[in-house]
Amino acid sequence: MDRVLAVVGWSGSGKTTLLEFLVGRLAAEGLRVNVVKHSHHDIELEPPRKDSARLRMAGAAEVMIASPYRVAILRELRGAQEPPLAEHLARLAPADLTLVEGYKWEALPKLEVFRPALGKPALYPEDGEIAAVVSDAPRPPELGQGVAWLDLNAPDHVLAWLRGWMRSRPQVSERAAVND
Repeated sequence: MDRVLAVVGWSGSGKTTLLEFLVGRLAAEGLRVNVVKHSHHDIELEPPRKDSARLRMAGAAEVMIASPYRVAILRELRGAQEPPLAEHLARLAPADLTLVEGYKWEALPKLEVFRPALGKPALYPEDGEIAAVVSDAPRPPELGQGVAWLDLNAPDHVLAWLRGWMRSRPQVSERAAVND
């Protein structure tokens, strides 16, 4: 079972930039990192004239596009409810770490990216799943010791925190988890 950490925060806070840094560094170290990115917008991954798009628009439930370079699966919901995060995670290949951008409503460990200048409230006061906050503001004195406060302008420190977080959550194989 993968280690899963959500990276949450308001639009424009720097989540994707931070994720790009973390994924790049961890992958360079030889770790396998998966990412699930949530979007509130429609997703158009191929031009409408391409064969895969034509087949999807003709009514295919799912279309897999496969090449020697990458594989993508496009599923049309056609009015069905958005699948839960757990279903998406189950489709992924095993990894050392799965980072989830968004899904702030899910009950899983979270790293919040918080920029007060955006004028949006912090999530950590109301979400007990937030393990660390990455911010360009100083640590508030009333923040409890259970939440790490990291400098957004020092991504290497965020990476060090993430490595420690991963060490504290050893992976358990699915077989071992079932047999316990």
